[in-house]
Amino acid sequence: MSRHGLDWEDEYSASRRRLAPRMVRVGGMSVLGLIAVFVLYYLVGMAVVHKVWDDVSDEANPMVPGASRAVAVTADLIEREVNLNNWVANDPFFMPGYALDNMPNFQQGLIYALSRFALEMTDQLGRTRGSSEVDKDLDKAAGLLKYPGNVWIFDFKTSWLPTVSSEKQYLAARKALMAYNKKLAAGQATYETRADNLQATLFRFTADLGSSSAIIDQHLSHAGGWGVDFKVDDIFYSAKGRLYGYYMLLRELGRDFEGVIIDRDLSTSWTNMLGSLRQAAELDPLLVVNGAPDGAVIPSHLASLGFYLLRARTQLREIINILQK
Repeated sequence: MSRHGLDWEDEYSASRRRLAPRMVRVGGMSVLGLIAVFVLYYLVGMAVVHKVWDDVSDEANPMVPGASRAVAVTADLIEREVNLNNWVANDPFFMPGYALDNMPNFQQGLIYALSRFALEMTDQLGRTRGSSEVDKDLDKAAGLLKYPGNVWIFDFKTSWLPTVSSEKQYLAARKALMAYNKKLAAGQATYETRADNLQATLFRFTADLGSSSAIIDQHLSHAGGWGVDFKVDDIFYSAKGRLYGYYMLLRELGRDFEGVIIDRDLSTSWTNMLGSLRQAAELDPLLVVNGAPDGAVIPSHLASLGFYLLRARTQLREIINILQK
């Protein structure tokens, strides 16, 4: 019989028979090792990358006299989330940030609030009247901040060619905002800190908070059921990001419009409104749970967030009513 036949008694076949199980074991261990490395890469990477930065004590960088504090803090928040914290909402599948959901929802909620403010700067605050020319830097920033937050350098849904990532668009918006503030400090741009402008801005912020409350209310209508709710933390952190953004913006707008607030005797109302937004922004449960609003055992973190949201919205409407008089 040839050496490569099926003679199980010859020495060559016996050695191959002994080697085969070892190869299977080594191959199996290699696969398990790769899986372990892959899982470890994601778990450790997620722990390192994850950061929901909701520090309400953050201040804008040193101000140039004559510049807008609200515009400055907007630019700083963009810089913080994109460069310091790293933008994770568009991470591809091979990066640990892809598996996160709380941080990207918070980041996108924050950017949405900033985009609303940039739009108000373009339409109201950065113009003398509605018929005056729109500031080009503000207009550019408002458009760029509306760019989706989940676009990587490749977006195969639209093209196989490289595209502009979310980070680049947001950093370009930051650059435009800083250019506007530089012009403003030099007396070459407009920033109308009138009572009617503040009223219009607050009205639109209030409308957006109403939209967020509707989303929360819709989800709460199905709260308290059995099973794992994978959507509740997305809604919670998206709303939390918006509320944090509005807190930071309104805190600085209060300083920009200090004369109006003092003249209309709004200091106490403004402080109370900021307090409600701050409490909402600082909510930080270890695990977001969607219990029934009247549940005795399982909490409802959405209901808690919604309470502070509606409280802040009511206080904003009270301020608007005073500004109308």
